[in-house]
Amino acid sequence: MSAPVHRVRACELTLELGARPWLMGIVNASPDSFSDGGRYASLDAQVQLARELLGAGADILDVGGESASTGRPPVDASEEIELVVPLVRRLAGELGAIVSVDTYKPAVARAAIAAGARIVNDVSGLRDPELADVCAHTGAALVLMHTLAAPRERLQDPDLYDDVTGEVIAFLRERMALAISRGVESEQLIVDPGPDFAKTPAQTIRLLAEVGRLHELGRPLLMAISRKDFIGALTGRAPRARLAGTLAALAHGVEHGAHVFRVHDVAAAADFLAVRAALAHEAETGRDLSLAEDIRYERADGD
Repeated sequence: MSAPVHRVRACELTLELGARPWLMGIVNASPDSFSDGGRYASLDAQVQLARELLGAGADILDVGGESASTGRPPVDASEEIELVVPLVRRLAGELGAIVSVDTYKPAVARAAIAAGARIVNDVSGLRDPELADVCAHTGAALVLMHTLAAPRERLQDPDLYDDVTGEVIAFLRERMALAISRGVESEQLIVDPGPDFAKTPAQTIRLLAEVGRLHELGRPLLMAISRKDFIGALTGRAPRARLAGTLAALAHGVEHGAHVFRVHDVAAAADFLAVRAALAHEAETGRDLSLAEDIRYERADGD
């Protein structure tokens, strides 16, 4: 199915989603990310990564100062602000990027929006309703994700859901109503089914197989599928070796009308989408399309 067209209000911006898939590139300011913690330790390294992601085709940059990795205590809000605000300021100002802040803490969201973030990506399921107040006051877009676990809590119960997709839809509908009751406009909302969050790999797979049902909610659909546990469970591969599985999940999401895909490997995802769009007659290639001579061959060093 094609993605339904939606407008998203994000402060002074209006994002038109649905004509093509958007890519949300991941820029971790947290040192304990599950797949790239510590690889980009300095602010300059993080900005350079962001620059590369934009050049590769990212439409949004998602900045996080606290990993979703379980079994560790939450990061204090003041420390998280110190990690994300200088980075958000440079990405929004120096690079002119649309920036999302991955946080569930109202104080962090408020500081990041003041620094230039235009989207709040809340992986707690609006556990703190004050976060909705921040978005209502500033006009920032709000991503509502499904989870039944507290932040950094691991919940793996194969008997937790009778109908995982139906229960995810009901949860998100209730969270949407809560956000709207706090002053958030419907056009500010994006929904995320929360792959792996309070879900076993089997539950995540069942949910994503039926992800098209989430269009019942009438809002754009974000799929955070990059390097996730369910892919590792299916393939037996560690996080940074899950690209092929991530692209398979990306293909499935596109086929079911998802709007935004949160990924680490933006260049590979953009290449995948470009080839898919051409073969599906969704993008014009033109009769003069040709291969540049400098990439026609690849030889061993020294040849």
